[in-house]
Amino acid sequence: MSILYDERVDGILPAVDKAAVLSQLRTLLPAMQILHEAEELRPYECDGLSMYRTKPMLVVLPDTVEQVQALLKFAWDRNIPVVARGAGTGLSGGALPLEKGILLVMARFNRILSMDPDAGMATVQPGVRNLAISQAAAPHGLYYAPDPSSQIACSIGGNVAENAGGVHCLKYGLTLHNIHQIKVLTIDGELLTLGSEALDSPGFDLLALFTGSEGMLGIVVEVTVRLLASPQSAKVLLASFDDVEKAGGAVAQILGAGIIPAGLEMMDNLAIRAAEDFIHAGYPVEAAAILLCELDGAQLDVAEDGERVEAILFDAGATQVRVAKDEAERQRFWLGRKNAFPAVGRISPDYYCMDGTIPRRELPRVLRRIAELSANYGLRVANVFHAGDGNMHPLILFDANAPGEMEKAEAIGAKILELCVEVGGTITGEHGVGREKINQMCTQFNSDELEYFHAIKAAFDPKRLLNPGKNIPTLQRCAEFGAMHVHGGQLPFPELERF
Repeated sequence: MSILYDERVDGILPAVDKAAVLSQLRTLLPAMQILHEAEELRPYECDGLSMYRTKPMLVVLPDTVEQVQALLKFAWDRNIPVVARGAGTGLSGGALPLEKGILLVMARFNRILSMDPDAGMATVQPGVRNLAISQAAAPHGLYYAPDPSSQIACSIGGNVAENAGGVHCLKYGLTLHNIHQIKVLTIDGELLTLGSEALDSPGFDLLALFTGSEGMLGIVVEVTVRLLASPQSAKVLLASFDDVEKAGGAVAQILGAGIIPAGLEMMDNLAIRAAEDFIHAGYPVEAAAILLCELDGAQLDVAEDGERVEAILFDAGATQVRVAKDEAERQRFWLGRKNAFPAVGRISPDYYCMDGTIPRRELPRVLRRIAELSANYGLRVANVFHAGDGNMHPLILFDANAPGEMEKAEAIGAKILELCVEVGGTITGEHGVGREKINQMCTQFNSDELEYFHAIKAAFDPKRLLNPGKNIPTLQRCAEFGAMHVHGGQLPFPELERF
């Protein structure tokens, strides 16, 4: 098994007396639940990336901001690292705990604090589930647009930490584009309000900085989200293709025609068959690929755009185009796509879900290369894409009990991410870097850029206690990985302490 994070992290952390820390916390925060027995800690040893596990020293479950403040001040004073965790659905190891650290679980912050239909916003605690926001807003004719496939379980605080998207992010944007304001606690317990309920806020755009920062700069304790009016009409077209590259080409043609669908998703044959067997969504199991294209808005506009999209799909080589005949079928089409990950889990003992973003024009080339990697390594790959914005989620199927297969899956995943960079894309679209992609950070960024990341981290967390060892590699690690040349140890910003 390869190490996906900088193993020197544990070396820089001070020795911690678990018994003493537990005793002090019980005195400081008697009302807060603290888990410390081995069987209590076991459920928290990983997030959704279950290939890698670490048992935390302690797990704490606060339910008030004051408790979180006291805990952070305690950790700051004693140099104890803290890793925040929401629902644990993340797929990059971002909430993987440390053996010498405290795991701060925000699941009890699960209340919707206010709903303002007239202003189109709601203020919620970070443990509120993504889907619960739309369910609460539905009686007012409103909904929250970002909809990750895990929306039934994932929490809004985790969405902010990873800047999550979903199948409708093409038209409506990522988490960043759908929040007005957040309240965060710094490592020393200071409460900051970032953003504003108004259209703009003074000063630096720290809201954008914190969104996607993966718990490395502060702990989110409150989120004000943007609510949209439910569309008057929504239509889904399901197009079948006998060639994966034709499906990829159709994506560019639709967008090139000036049509911005609410969602434009692609699945290859392996993903189609798995989802159909699981959900019975009505997918054509003989198709090499399908595109799901959703149009929403005014009824007349949707009807006109639907006719245009259907013509474009046939021109691009679609063998069949079906329009969902009613709302139930529309929901069923999307249910198959949103359950693609668990569906694939039914046909393989294990799978490794990747996350990268590429320019849409490179989709056919990248699909060809993934097929070559699959053949070379002898592991199947099911491809699921947010095709409209180039966010790809190849699912690498393997058996962890078969010697060498997990290492092969890791190798394919690394090459796919490096391919994304090669064609002008990025190593992540919405899952974050965490510990999974830390080597590929060395591929995407040069030493100067990584130093700026370190400088930002140091400005908010000078003792590097919040989620250490994630996201930003050391320059020494990049040199060892072979992706960066560090000449004679001479680096910019020599006054900065290195991770």
